[in-house]
Amino acid sequence: MAAEQRVALVTGANRGIGFETTRQLAKQGIKVVLGSRDPKKGEAAAEKLRQEGLDVVAHQLSVTDSGGIKILAELLESEFGRVDILVNNAGILPDAHDGSILSIDVGPIREAMETNAYAPILLAQSFVPLMKQQGYGRIVNVSSGMGQLSDMGGGHTAYRLSKVSLNAITRILANELEGTNIKVNSVCPGWVKTDMGGTGATRSPEQGADTVVWLATLPDDAPSGLFWRDRSPIPW
Repeated sequence: MAAEQRVALVTGANRGIGFETTRQLAKQGIKVVLGSRDPKKGEAAAEKLRQEGLDVVAHQLSVTDSGGIKILAELLESEFGRVDILVNNAGILPDAHDGSILSIDVGPIREAMETNAYAPILLAQSFVPLMKQQGYGRIVNVSSGMGQLSDMGGGHTAYRLSKVSLNAITRILANELEGTNIKVNSVCPGWVKTDMGGTGATRSPEQGADTVVWLATLPDDAPSGLFWRDRSPIPW
């Protein structure tokens, strides 16, 4: 690894926005760890990017496995001595076809919270100490307009609640890390053509990843603790 080369971890990165985020970060000369729940899919995705000449390695990562997260943090510290960027991209949409708050079972809400909200807390607990060692860090929480209180609607209850929580996590982390040069921001990538977004979506993965990558590489004088879409802040 080149001296002082930044290291990024992108979760849920074997496809969709995570995969494109990995590609765009690696194109900026950053070494990217492609996290994937399925190790075979993760390795196949990383190999595809390596064939493009990009510096990408795959690691198995189930973001709901607290023990696995700690092991990965120790492994990356041992291997690279640093992790500078954390993109919390892994997410699920468990109630895509219903999700009315009047009829949804609590089970899907718990499931969404585990992956979309609790996992970023666990990841921050393991990786922020590495960022503090370097005096530098960028955490990007991939959220959604569906978690925007100022524009809250009905349906998709589990997903909405989990993304509202993720936005709160962003604010809490940014406040607690003020003055450390660790920037924490939420981003709405828009409606993107992915397995989750579906074929009717209006944006490409490249467009969806643009602001994610921009936030992951913010300069030291950039803001923290905001919610972004298309490189502009939006209301919570």
